Amino acid sequence: MRKHAFRFLLALLASFAAFTACGAQQPAPTPQPAPDGQQLFADLGACKLENGQQITGCKLGYRTFGRLNADRSNAVLFPSYFSGTSSSLAGFVGADELVDPSKYFVIAVDAFGDGVSSSPSNSASQPGPLFPAFNIRDMVSAEYRLATETLGLKHLRAVMGISMGGMQTFEWMVDYPTFIDVAIPIVGSPRLTGYDLLLWHAEEDALRSDPAWQNGHYAQRPPMGLVDAIHTMHLTTPASYARAHPPEKFAADYAAYYSKGILPFDANDWLSQLEAMIHHDVSHGGSIPGGSMPSGSMNDAESRVKARVLVVVAAQDHMVNPLPAEDFAKAIGAKVFVLDSDYGHISFAYETDKLGPVVRAYLDGR
Repeated sequence: MRKHAFRFLLALLASFAAFTACGAQQPAPTPQPAPDGQQLFADLGACKLENGQQITGCKLGYRTFGRLNADRSNAVLFPSYFSGTSSSLAGFVGADELVDPSKYFVIAVDAFGDGVSSSPSNSASQPGPLFPAFNIRDMVSAEYRLATETLGLKHLRAVMGISMGGMQTFEWMVDYPTFIDVAIPIVGSPRLTGYDLLLWHAEEDALRSDPAWQNGHYAQRPPMGLVDAIHTMHLTTPASYARAHPPEKFAADYAAYYSKGILPFDANDWLSQLEAMIHHDVSHGGSIPGGSMPSGSMNDAESRVKARVLVVVAAQDHMVNPLPAEDFAKAIGAKVFVLDSDYGHISFAYETDKLGPVVRAYLDGR
C-alpha cells in the first residue's frame, strides 16, 4: 500500500530522537505494561563487541505493542531496518499489517547506530568517530539481552525484520536457534553479494570523501547529498525511479539530494550501520555464547537453524540481492515468498496487502 511506502521513505532518512527514561531492572520477572508505542530504553551497562571493544553506557531503545499472554509464548521481536527506528516500525504493526498486536506482544527494537539506541551521535563517552565499530551479530547480542535481562523472556515466538532487520533475523536464527520458534527475514540476507558490497562501499566512500564530513568531527550534521543519491538510486528499479521522477522534475529532485540529503539522520550513525552491513556474514562464527560454529562455514550455519522460516525476497531488489536468502532458504527447507514489483527493495512497503496475510498466517502456524 502506498501509505506504507510513504512512511518507509520518510523514516528511511529520518532519525527519531524522542528519548524517554526507562530504568531497566535485571532481571525483570515480567515486562511491565506500557502504553503501546511508548519509547522505552534498556540500560545494558557495557555491551561487549565481537572485535574485543565495548560500548559503554550501552542503551537499547524499544517500543512494545500488545500484551504478553499468560504462558509468555507470544513475544515477537522486530528489529529496525537501516536508518530506521522502532517508531518507523509502528506502521507495520496492526490487525491488517505484518503482525497483529491483539495476538502478539510485539517488541520493536532500535538497532545500534540509529540515533536512538547507543550510537556515535548520542554517546557521551564515545562520541562520533570514537564510537566502536559494531556488526550485525553485536546488534543481535544486545537484543538477546533486552529479551532475557530486561524483559525476562526465556523464549520468543518469532523474530522478524525488514532489510537490515532481515539480516538481524538471519543472525538470530543461527546464533540463538532454540530461542525462537519462527523467523521471518524480509528482503534481508545471510551474507552480502559482491553487488551489495559495491553499493555499500560506494556509499561509504562517498561519505568519507565529502569535505563536510570532516573525518567525523563536524559541528553540524552534513546532508551527504551524493550518499543520498546513490542510496535512492538503488531503493527501487530504473523503471520505478523514472516513473516517479520525470525529466521536467529532475533538476529540482536532484538539488534536493544536496540540500536535504540523509538529514536529519546523522552521518556517523549512517556510516556505523553501513559498516555493520558490510561485515555481515552469518557463517563466520564469532563470540556467540555457547557457540561452536566453525568460521566461514555456511553449511554449518544452515545446520544450526531450528526455527520455522519464511524468507521474503524481492525479485527486482537492487539493494539487497535476493540470491543468498533464496539459497539459504533452499538449504534449510524454508518457505519462500517472492515480491516481484518494480519497486524493488521497498516492494514490501507497496505490497503490504499481499505480504501481510502471508506473514500473519505464518506467525499463526498456518
